[in-house]
Amino acid sequence: MSKVTASKSVELKRKKTVTTRALFWKIPHDSGAEDIHLKIGRYRLTEELDEVLETIQPKSELTLDHEEFQGLLKFLGENYEPFRQGVKAFIPLDRPFDVESARQIKALFSLPDKKALITFILQNRVIPDELEAGLRQAQRAKAVKRFEEMLTQNLREPEWQRWFEANSWVLGSQFVRVLDERHIDIQHISDFLMEAYDGFLDVVEIKRPEGGMSFWASSLDHDNYIPSTELTKAVAQATRYIYEVEREADSVKFLERVDGIRTVKPRCILVFGRSNNWNHKQREAYRIFNASFHNLSVLTYDHVLARARRIAGMEIEADKAGVDQPATFAEEWDDDIPF
Repeated sequence: MSKVTASKSVELKRKKTVTTRALFWKIPHDSGAEDIHLKIGRYRLTEELDEVLETIQPKSELTLDHEEFQGLLKFLGENYEPFRQGVKAFIPLDRPFDVESARQIKALFSLPDKKALITFILQNRVIPDELEAGLRQAQRAKAVKRFEEMLTQNLREPEWQRWFEANSWVLGSQFVRVLDERHIDIQHISDFLMEAYDGFLDVVEIKRPEGGMSFWASSLDHDNYIPSTELTKAVAQATRYIYEVEREADSVKFLERVDGIRTVKPRCILVFGRSNNWNHKQREAYRIFNASFHNLSVLTYDHVLARARRIAGMEIEADKAGVDQPATFAEEWDDDIPF
C-alpha cells in the first residue's frame, strides 16, 4: 500500500450528535508526482465522544481518489459561481471550443422564438460582421462541395430541386426568394417560381445533368453545333411555362397563390446539361444559341458551378465551366446570365 506522507482534516459542520468532516491526504509516487485524495464523511458522536459512521448502509462516507478529486475541483471552479448567481448555462472563456460550449451555443440558437432571438443578436451585435461573412462563405463553400459531389452521382431531378431551393443564392442577386408555390395551373408545374428584385415573377426550370441528355446533337449541321432533341424539348417546355404564367397574370387565384407577386414580361432560366468538356466552337455555338432568346437563358450545370465557386470565394476553374478566359469570366457571364 502506498505511504501517506501528509494529511489535513477539517470539521465542516457539527451538531449535537453528528459531525461532518473532510480529510485530505497525500500519497507520493516514485516518479515524483503526488496524488491527493479526499474523504468526506458524516459521523455520529457516541457517549464516549468517539466518532462512528452515521449510517452503514448506505455508507455515510465517500473517498475520492486523485483523478476524481481533480474532477470535482474543476467542476466546482467552473460551475459554482455561475450557479450561485442563477446562471443555468455558460461558456468558459478559457475553453470556448469544447463540446459542452457547442451544446450551449446550440441551445441558445434552438430557442423557439426565432424573431426575438434575431432581434437580440442584432441589437447586441452578438455576431460581428466579419464572423457573419465568414459563416456565410463557409456555408456556401460547403454547398459548392456538395454540388460537385452530386455531379458525380446519377441523381434524380427532385434531389437537384432540393439543392437549388436550399441554395437559391447561386441564381444571383436578381432573385429575392423562392416562392412556395410551383403550380402555374392544373397542367403546368414549374420547378421554381421566383420573386425577382424588381418585385415581379420569374421562372426557373432545371433538368438533371445525367440521364443521357446531351446539350448538343450528336452530329453537326452544315458544320454547326445544334441543340439536341432533349434540349429542344426542354426549351419548348420552358417557353410554354412563360406563356402560361403570362396567361395567369390577371388571375386573382394565381395572384393569391404567389403571395401577390405580379407578372409582367416573365423570364425563365433553364439549367440543362454539362459544358465541362466543350471545345471553343461549342462555346461559341452556345453564345449564339443563348443570344437567340429574349426571355429565356440556358445555363449548364458547369456554368452554375463556376458562378457558385466565384460567389463562395473559391478558385474558379473556368475551363471546366466552358469559358475561354478565366480572367474575364465574371465580366463575360455577368452580361449573359440574367442575374
